[in-house]
Amino acid sequence: MQVNVLYFAAARERTGQPREVVEVPEGSHVRDVLRVLTERHPALVPLLPHLRVAVDQEFVGPDAPVRAGAEVALIPPVAGGSAGRFLVVDRPLKLDEVVEAVSGEAYGGLVTFSGSVRNQTKGRRVLRLEYEAYAPMAEKKLAEIGAEAAAKWPGVRLSIIHRVGTLVPGELAVVIAAAAPHRKEAFGGCEYAIERLKQDVPIWKKEFFEDGEVWVGLGP
Repeated sequence: MQVNVLYFAAARERTGQPREVVEVPEGSHVRDVLRVLTERHPALVPLLPHLRVAVDQEFVGPDAPVRAGAEVALIPPVAGGSAGRFLVVDRPLKLDEVVEAVSGEAYGGLVTFSGSVRNQTKGRRVLRLEYEAYAPMAEKKLAEIGAEAAAKWPGVRLSIIHRVGTLVPGELAVVIAAAAPHRKEAFGGCEYAIERLKQDVPIWKKEFFEDGEVWVGLGP
């Protein structure tokens, strides 16, 4: 049977392509698909301990079954519903976007976070960053973070917009707004969004320095 494999960030660089159709035996599981892929692309082998796998936009383990025609995505470590509130875009960001998305008369507390590109990392001058995303899944996971926050702090309303593409120091990479009837819940929801964003959302960051480059999460 055939499955559609998607490669991102370091995995895309190791294979030299963003996607391909691969033939695997009927009744295969994730581990079987990975075996076929590493035989085809030996450069993937060093990445395996770092990769997560998503099948049809859901993270799964090595024993998960894979159906014919499934979309299998290799997800390197990440940098880190509700139409319009959870987006991945390739344009400059404005904080007003997320503020307007969550504002309302019922919300007495509003907390925002703006994440911009730093000009140095561990003493090395940053020339630029390149962000890459598995956009459909990333937006789905951002919306899930919003639902999780609302479950933890009833009344919390989140909006998260993340930028992809090439960014230089000073430009915004992510903007977040959390609104709630009271300030305590708004602060909690905003902090929760920032931390969860770094864990499961398939967005990757590559840093370019004067003396080299590295995918965040894979290099020293």
